[in-house]
Amino acid sequence: MLFNSFQFIIFFIIVFTFYWILKHKYRWILLLVASYYFYMCWRAEYALLLFFGTFTSYVCGLLIERSKKKSPEKSRGGRLYVWLNAIICFSLLIYFKYLNFICQSINGIFDIFSFLPQIDIPVFDIVLPVGISFHIFQNVGYTTDVYRDRVSVEKHFGYYALFASYFPQLVAGPIERTENLMPQLHKEHKFNYDQATDGVRLMLFGMFKKVAVADTLAVFVDNVYNSLETFCGLALIAATVLFAFQIYCDFSGYSDIARGCSKLLGIELMLNFQSPYFANSISEFWRKWHISLSTWFRDNVYIPLGGNRVGIMRNMFNLMVTFILSGIWHGAGWTFIIWGALHGFYLCCSTFYKKVIKAK
Repeated sequence: MLFNSFQFIIFFIIVFTFYWILKHKYRWILLLVASYYFYMCWRAEYALLLFFGTFTSYVCGLLIERSKKKSPEKSRGGRLYVWLNAIICFSLLIYFKYLNFICQSINGIFDIFSFLPQIDIPVFDIVLPVGISFHIFQNVGYTTDVYRDRVSVEKHFGYYALFASYFPQLVAGPIERTENLMPQLHKEHKFNYDQATDGVRLMLFGMFKKVAVADTLAVFVDNVYNSLETFCGLALIAATVLFAFQIYCDFSGYSDIARGCSKLLGIELMLNFQSPYFANSISEFWRKWHISLSTWFRDNVYIPLGGNRVGIMRNMFNLMVTFILSGIWHGAGWTFIIWGALHGFYLCCSTFYKKVIKAK
């Protein structure tokens, strides 16, 4: 069910109407049922995958909390459950999103080096579950937040299941933080006309960016990229420039629609894009582009590796690891890995300039 579809508009009108009719204590049930229905419209059986990831993270959160009560300090047991949840969740992500890429890469390596025995690992017929990267990152972020005492453990499974599957941000983000979304799910909301009006404006603006801009530009961009041999250099340059606007309007449009839908339900989602193409540096760009993902990698990869509290060389190593992983998150292909490595390299150059050259 796409946001820019008539089916979604009908679906959301029904959810919106019953949400404000029902008493607060029943609203979480409506939103949870609506979220699973929304997800099952893509592929019904993958709702089991969504439930499994949710249940695993919920149980690991309770085990982390119990292990912390046994010891005032962060116990080894608590860390074990964080890793257990991460391994389970990322194993699902690797299987569905990266298994065929790994198999094809291994086959390619053996093809390049003729002195190695030739093998042919089969490619599997796997359908990628929509939004799997988003809800897995949200689940993993929850258990790490519980372990670090940033949030209290959620003991009500229904509310946690809603947090992990909340339909406005389930498919394309933003990747919500527990401390932002969970309290709002518990809170009793009163209908606010100004907030609802802002929500409608956001939805309409997001629809405009997605349908009028991104989908229109995609016609030209796809035509050029799918027939590279028939176009000259000028057309390729134009397609590349327009692709930058296409991908921004497509992704930020979806985020605006998600935030607008949620506003209409009285729930505020985090800002995901903040005029990134007006950034004055590569580091500022990444503070403004896909903010929920950038901050997730900052909090769960970059800072645990040492962040910028280490020497210059280790700091640049941390940046490269973070952005290579970010590239892998964006897609299963060497082009995404190279893309992530390039942005990591750009940030390393910026860091080196600020800390070494400019500091002199």
